[in-house]
Amino acid sequence: MNAAVSWAAGEKDGMKDPTLPVDNEARQIAKTLMRTARSGALATNDPAAGFPFASLVAVATDLDGSPLILTSQLSVHTKLLEADNRCSLLLSASGKGDPLAHPRITLPAEAKRIERGTAEGDRIRRRYLAHQPKASLYVDFPDFSFWRLDVTSASLNGGFGRAYRMDRTDVLTSLDGLADLVEMEAGAVEHMNDDHADAVALYAARLCGAREGAWRLSGIDPEGMVLALGDEIVRLTFPEPLKSGAELRPLLVRLAQEARSRTQQG
Repeated sequence: MNAAVSWAAGEKDGMKDPTLPVDNEARQIAKTLMRTARSGALATNDPAAGFPFASLVAVATDLDGSPLILTSQLSVHTKLLEADNRCSLLLSASGKGDPLAHPRITLPAEAKRIERGTAEGDRIRRRYLAHQPKASLYVDFPDFSFWRLDVTSASLNGGFGRAYRMDRTDVLTSLDGLADLVEMEAGAVEHMNDDHADAVALYAARLCGAREGAWRLSGIDPEGMVLALGDEIVRLTFPEPLKSGAELRPLLVRLAQEARSRTQQG
């Protein structure tokens, strides 16, 4: 029984389907959670034991939002993924009070090991380290490898009474027609951090409501950007998704102007 069938099984048993229709707010909650999470629970299949095996993993995302993990050959979950690449990743938002009052998302997926030394491998290494800088201590150990989790569906719980059954297209970002953005993203991130650190800090403090500090841009995608200050992560969603890489610079300028305007008003 696949995930979509199992989630809907209650209707066949005479139970009301508890899920809500997927809307743009739900999609944004899911994407923000996926882009800002730093760790999650990875469940793999253990055929010998006959039970799922759950592990804590550090996560990042590729440009389209696909989760990325870095694993050691010594880890049990690495060996299990090699035998059966089907898995499920649980991500949750942290906060005060009841942990079940905060959003969480379950992502059934198929894991794909990424070949090092390729353009894809270099991009994933860079994006992972931008989100998980402490991994630089061991990222190049010979027994470590990157995996991308190709999401097949999603189950979002945005808080009490806010459950959504989602398709992969609801939580991933299309890169169709955006090859130029893929090529320029690394340079744009470096340029903003090196030459426009003041604007990056304003994005976080004025547009995201984060505390003031030396924020750094860790990644850009067609729908937004992720900013980091130590272990703190925030996401700024763009007013409209980018349709080409050429739209990025004018948008960053407009956002900086808006942030400075809010500073003056405050």
